[in-house]
Amino acid sequence: MYRVEDIETMPPETRGWASTASGLDDVEADDTSLFDAVLSPNRSLPNSGFYAVMTIVIASNLFFGTYFYLIGAWPVLGFCGLDVFLVWLAFKISYRQGRLRERVRITKDDMWVARVLPSGHETRWRLQPFWTSVEVDRPIRHESKVRVISKGKTLILGSFLSPEERGRFADALSGALGRARS
Repeated sequence: MYRVEDIETMPPETRGWASTASGLDDVEADDTSLFDAVLSPNRSLPNSGFYAVMTIVIASNLFFGTYFYLIGAWPVLGFCGLDVFLVWLAFKISYRQGRLRERVRITKDDMWVARVLPSGHETRWRLQPFWTSVEVDRPIRHESKVRVISKGKTLILGSFLSPEERGRFADALSGALGRARS
């Protein structure tokens, strides 16, 4: 069941193409940053694991495809090739989604949020720390969301993080916003 608070209602300040993979590199960066975090999805299978899995999938499909071809069921060979292609495509889509980035930078005057999509499109928000608060459901569960609320508008951050990571991020972000207000 969805709640109104779980929907992003904050309009972005700017949209366009990202100049870097993590965003916000053209925003003035100085030593007064109170908080600077880049969030990205976890991909547990490295490239070497991908090659190992694809080798096993190809080898098993070649084995079974050859077997079925030899017993006269040659159309199965095409389905084995389709199987290899679909597994490869699923991994490529997953790795592409892994290029999503969210960057949060807080100074005493501003809070910048940049979301860089896998396609390279970047969306930015600029918030005032004094009017911004962070909410997260406690205890933190899988469906919990880190909500940044400013002037009645909501922005969801880190939805791809694990529940534990979301809790730590929300605590660190709240602490940085508190330091920015004081």
